[in-house]
Amino acid sequence: MSDTAEKIEIHRGLKGVYFERSRVCYIDGRAGELRYRGYSIHDLAERSTFEETCYLLLMGELPARARLEAFAAELKAARTLPAPVYDVIRTVKGAHPMDVLRTAVSALSAFDPETADKSPAATLRKGVRLTAQVPMIVAAHEQIRNGREPVAPDLRLGHAANFLYMLKGKEPGPDAARLMNIDMVLHAEHGSNASSFAARVVAGTEADLHGAITAAVAALAGPAHGGAAENVMRMAQEIGDASRAAEYVRAKRANNEPVMGFGHRVYRAEDPRARHMRAGVEKLSREMGQPQWYQILEAVVEAMKPYARHGVNVNVDFYAGVVYYLNGIPEDLFVPVFAVGRVPGWTVQVLEQIENNILIRPLTLYNGPEPRPYVPIEQR
Repeated sequence: MSDTAEKIEIHRGLKGVYFERSRVCYIDGRAGELRYRGYSIHDLAERSTFEETCYLLLMGELPARARLEAFAAELKAARTLPAPVYDVIRTVKGAHPMDVLRTAVSALSAFDPETADKSPAATLRKGVRLTAQVPMIVAAHEQIRNGREPVAPDLRLGHAANFLYMLKGKEPGPDAARLMNIDMVLHAEHGSNASSFAARVVAGTEADLHGAITAAVAALAGPAHGGAAENVMRMAQEIGDASRAAEYVRAKRANNEPVMGFGHRVYRAEDPRARHMRAGVEKLSREMGQPQWYQILEAVVEAMKPYARHGVNVNVDFYAGVVYYLNGIPEDLFVPVFAVGRVPGWTVQVLEQIENNILIRPLTLYNGPEPRPYVPIEQR
C-alpha cells in the first residue's frame, strides 16, 4: 500500500460526512432538535395536519387556508390505483408487505402519465400522487391477503383517517385518527437517512422518481433502518410485565445486546419526536384497557436511564410500535406505515438532488492483493 493511501481517512458509513446542502431538514443530534423548513417538530406535531406538513416540505412554506384546501383536494383526487397494480398485489400477496410495497411502487411507473418527464414540476406532481397512492397499496394488500376486496377511499376523510379506514374497513375514532396524523408528521422527513440517501443516489443517475422511491422503500425494509418499531413491540410482549423490565435490560446489557427503541445514528439526546408518541401511547393504552404496554415501556425507559449519559436515549420507534399495535395494525405493517408518512420527505430529497444534480460516486480505498501475474488455467 502506498504512503498516499495510508494517509487517506476512511469514514465508514459516511459518518460525519456532509455531501450536500439542504433547505429542508435541520437536525441537532446533541440538543435533540428537529425542524422542517425552520419549523419545530413540536409545533408541527401538536398543531399541524399531515397535509399541511406535506405542503410545507414540498413547497417550502406553510399554506394559507385556501391553498391548503386545494392541496388536500389534489391528494384526494390522486387516491386511485390502476387495475393492473391491484393484479400485481394479488400476485405477490404472500410476500412481506414491504416487498409488496416495493414491487407495487415500481409497477406504478408503468402507468403514471409523466414517468418519462423528469423535470422538477413533473417530479413534484408525481410525488403528490405517490403520497396518496402508497397508503392505498399498503391498505389494499392488507385486505387482499386476508381474502377481502380493497376498501375504496373515503373522500370525506383526511389523509391519516382515510388510511386507517382503508386498512381496517371502518372509520377510525377522532383520537386514533389524530394519533396517526401525528405519527405521519413525525416520520415525514429526517434528513439524509439511509432510505433518503438511496433515493438521492438513484435520482443522481437521472432516473425517474418512481425508481428513486422504489430504492428508498427497499432501503427502509432493512431492520437496521426501519424495523425498530416492530422489534419494540416484540420486546414489550417478551417482557410481559413492568416488574420484569429492569431484569430484562440488565440481561441485555450484560450480553452486549441492544435494547430495542434506544439509540439513534444522529441523536445523542432523546429523539425529539418520541415525546409526542409517548403521550399517545399513554392515552390510547388506558382508553383501550391495556395500560400494561405503556407501563412496560416506561419501566424500560427507567431501567435505561444510566445509559442516557452515553447517548443511548429513547427514539421515536420505541413508542410508535405500541401505537400501531393498539390500533390493531399487524406487526409486519409497522414499517410500511412508516413508509406511508415518509413519501413527501423522499420526494423533496429527490427534488433537491435534481435541482443541482451531480452523480453521487464516493470512493473505496483498495486494500486487496498487490499486482501479480496472471497464471493460465493449465498451470493452476
